[in-house]
Amino acid sequence: MTKARRTVFYCSECGHESLTWLGRCPGCEAWNTIVEQTVSTNTSSGSGTRSRRTAPPQELARIDATPAGRSVLGLGEFDRVVGGGLVAGSLVLVSGEPGIGKSTLLLQVAALAAKRGKVIYVSGEESEQQVKLRAKRLGIDGDGLYLLCETDLDAIMNYVDQAPPALLIVDSIQTVYLPDGDGSPGSVSQVREATQRLMQTAKSDGITVIISGHVTKEGAIAGPKVLEHIVDVVLNLEGEPFGVYRLLRAAKNRFGSTNDIGVFEMKSQGMVEVINPSQAFISQRLPDAVGATIVPTLEGSRPLLVEIQALTNITSFGQPRRTVSGVDFNRLLLITAVLGKRVHLKLGNQDILINVTGGIKVSEPAADLAVALAIASSYRDRAVDPEMVAIGEVGLSGELRAVSQLERRVAEAARLGFKRCLIPRTSAKIPPVDGISPILVSTLAEAVNIGLVKPKANAAKDLFDE
Repeated sequence: MTKARRTVFYCSECGHESLTWLGRCPGCEAWNTIVEQTVSTNTSSGSGTRSRRTAPPQELARIDATPAGRSVLGLGEFDRVVGGGLVAGSLVLVSGEPGIGKSTLLLQVAALAAKRGKVIYVSGEESEQQVKLRAKRLGIDGDGLYLLCETDLDAIMNYVDQAPPALLIVDSIQTVYLPDGDGSPGSVSQVREATQRLMQTAKSDGITVIISGHVTKEGAIAGPKVLEHIVDVVLNLEGEPFGVYRLLRAAKNRFGSTNDIGVFEMKSQGMVEVINPSQAFISQRLPDAVGATIVPTLEGSRPLLVEIQALTNITSFGQPRRTVSGVDFNRLLLITAVLGKRVHLKLGNQDILINVTGGIKVSEPAADLAVALAIASSYRDRAVDPEMVAIGEVGLSGELRAVSQLERRVAEAARLGFKRCLIPRTSAKIPPVDGISPILVSTLAEAVNIGLVKPKANAAKDLFDE
C-alpha cells in the first residue's frame, strides 16, 4: 500500500472543501478563510486485505428492532434534550462558544455517569490540577471517573482498548490529533479523521463517546462543520457570555426528538437545572414598567414566557439607530415600518433599542406583536396591561396572523397567573383555558389601542406633587 498526496483547500470557518483557492467561501460566504492543505490518500493494488471485518448483509425483516438501551444520568434537563438518556455506542457533539460552560457541563455529566460505570474524561486543554480544582468547586469526588490529559489520539485509544469505559469524553476535539494525519491539531482534516476514529470505536465497542467543539463568531461549529454529518447527536449550548442562563438545544438527534431544550443557570456550583424557566425569566419584571411585554414563545415543543423590553428616544444624530439583543434585526425593521405606516407612530427620528431579558434569543414570528407593543408602549409612555400576554405575527398590511400551537402558549401563560391573552382573530378556535380570557384582534392598530393601559387623569398632578 502506498500513499499519494494531493493539495486541497478548506474553509477554516465552515470546513467547505474546494479544489482551488477562492477569495470567498461558497459555503459560509466568508472572505479570506480558504487555506491550503496537503492530504494523503491510501492507494492499493487491489490484492490487499481489509483491515476491518464487515458484517454480512441482513434481511430487513429479520433485523431486531428493539430500541437501544439508554443510560439515564439524573440531570433532568440534559436527559430531556438527548431523548431520555445516553444511548450506548452513540457519538455526541456538544458545541458552544468559548467560556459558555461546555467543560463544566461535561464534567458534571461525567461524574453522574461514573456512578453507573467507568468513565474516561480526556482533557486536551487543561492540566490535571485545573480539572481537579473545577471538580472540587462542583463538589465532585471523582470515584469511577478517570482523568487523562492527553492530545495524542493514538495514546488515548491505547488506554481505551486496555480498559474500555462505558463513557468516553473528549474535551475538546480541536485539541486532539493523529500523529500520522495531515495538518496541525484543529485543522479540518485532523478533526475529521479524529472524529471518524472515535465513531468507529463507539460503534464497534458499544462505548458512548461525547466530544466538545468550539463555534465561530457566526455561531457555526468551528472548522469541523462536517462533524454534524458524522455524529449521532449535536447539542448546542447557547447563552449570553455575561448572562446566567444557558440553553442546551438539540440540532440533530438520531435517537430522539429535536423539539426539546434544557435550561440551566450558571452558578458557582456548576450548571444548575431550571425547573420552571418561565417563572425564572419573568421573576424580576416590574408590573407597571413602560416598554415591556410578556410573550409565550416556543423553544422546540416547550413553551417559555419571556419579557421583551423596548426603549425609544429622540436620536442625537441624523440617522436613528436600531439596536437589538435577542431578536432578529430584520424583524425589528419590519415591525418598525408597519408601526409607522399602519399605526401612525412617528418613529423616523427615534432610536429604538430592543432587549430580551435573561439572554434568551427569540427568532419566531410569534413574538412580533409583543415587540410592537413594547415599542408603542415606550413611544407613548404608557404601560402594557401587566396581566396580559401578546401572541401574533405582524404582516406588512398591519394584519395579525395566526401562530402555531396556540393552546400550549395560552396554557403556560394561565399557569403563571396571567388573566388575558391578546391573540389574532384569524387563529383557530382553541378550547377554553381556565383563568385566562382571550382577546381577539385583527390589526396591529387595534392591538395597540387595547393592549396599552389608559393613563391616569391625575398622573401629571401626582408627578408634580412628588
